[in-house]
Amino acid sequence: MRIDILSLFPTMFQPLKESILGKAIEKELLDIEITDFREYTTQKQHHVDDTPYGGGAGMLLQAQPIFDAVAATQKKATSKGRIILLDPAGRKFDQEVATQLAKEDHLTFICGHYEGYDERIRSLVTDELSLGDYVLTGGELAAMVMIDATVRLLPDVLGNSESAQTDSFATGLLEHPQYTRPADFQGMKVPEVLMSGNHEKIAEWRHKESLRRTFERRPDLLIDYSLTAQEKKWLSEFEKNKK
Repeated sequence: MRIDILSLFPTMFQPLKESILGKAIEKELLDIEITDFREYTTQKQHHVDDTPYGGGAGMLLQAQPIFDAVAATQKKATSKGRIILLDPAGRKFDQEVATQLAKEDHLTFICGHYEGYDERIRSLVTDELSLGDYVLTGGELAAMVMIDATVRLLPDVLGNSESAQTDSFATGLLEHPQYTRPADFQGMKVPEVLMSGNHEKIAEWRHKESLRRTFERRPDLLIDYSLTAQEKKWLSEFEKNKK
């Protein structure tokens, strides 16, 4: 996958070269290019922002530098892919969106700053995404979160291919509790079923505990979740025990 990032603060993206993403870059599974779109402004003072027509607080990013920066990065790519505008008004980013983006071979992230964008910039993009219902000082942090969540879904990026498949939200439920050595820590013991070697029983326990955790912590996720007959029985059990 090729990822282009358009930002006024390219040095902020150093964390993308660390950990799992850094290894993906080393293995040539990922290519990240960061473009300072200030380099594309035609203004003599290298300004990329200006006051909004009609007045108002703050400054808006101008269309010209971003249009030209996107055009330049597209020339280096083999496909247009998805061009993503980071904006608080955009669609809320979640695991489903990450899964969709992971199917692409080229992503471009436009990181805003200041008060907002010249509206005409939106004509460039295929997606407008937001991390949530709050405002950041710029799109850089949001872009890094979205890139991390997306890249870890690419084939061969994680050491174990099952890791992404069992993550919270990947199945519609939160991930089940997990344990490692020692089996008894300060009187807190690992459930016996996990040490039984019975893979069928372990899978059943994990499934049930995944549903239990979702019921207790994020019941909103169950509103649109299609329950099996067994899951309905477990859910009734949880509700009875809660009373």
